[in-house]
Amino acid sequence: MPLWNLVLTGYPSSGKTLLARRLVQDNPSFVRISGDDLRTMFFDEPASSRDEDLLYSTLALVRDELLRRHHNVVIDTTAPTNQTRSFLMRTKAPNVNSLLIVVVASRESLLERTHVKGHFGAVEAWDRSWEPPAKGVPTLKFRSDNLEEFNTNYYVLTELLNSRIHPFRKRFLSNLFPRLKGQIPR
Repeated sequence: MPLWNLVLTGYPSSGKTLLARRLVQDNPSFVRISGDDLRTMFFDEPASSRDEDLLYSTLALVRDELLRRHHNVVIDTTAPTNQTRSFLMRTKAPNVNSLLIVVVASRESLLERTHVKGHFGAVEAWDRSWEPPAKGVPTLKFRSDNLEEFNTNYYVLTELLNSRIHPFRKRFLSNLFPRLKGQIPR
């Protein structure tokens, strides 16, 4: 089966890290790499750093090496712009399916979660830089307002990841994933 390069994107506290960790926990062939972890390691800063180009270049290098070693990769980062998402989805490794997963939660949930963590103003800061995903990019919208919704979306995602046919083709989409109509560009 082809390998997966999953790029998680979404507002702070939307559930990206929870999803990435669950994928790695449930699937031994997956490896998680994190923009926040690299920022902290390089600059001792959890938020946007002095050299985001270095951060994303490092993520891409690590991703490509992991794919060459036959690991599926999940990139856990906010990636607010289409330019960054496109860069993270492109790989030189052969036989790789890349998928952008937009992890979303209601504004109310995001504000509550960021305030609990003491990250006041994080949602508002991302409002200024967030771009909706570009058309034509294989995209899955993953809702995570509550645990039940998260688990339902997780089930659909794992079905997609385990599919032996390419699920982004229109003729397969309605049969395999009827609930995803309109969420994955044709």
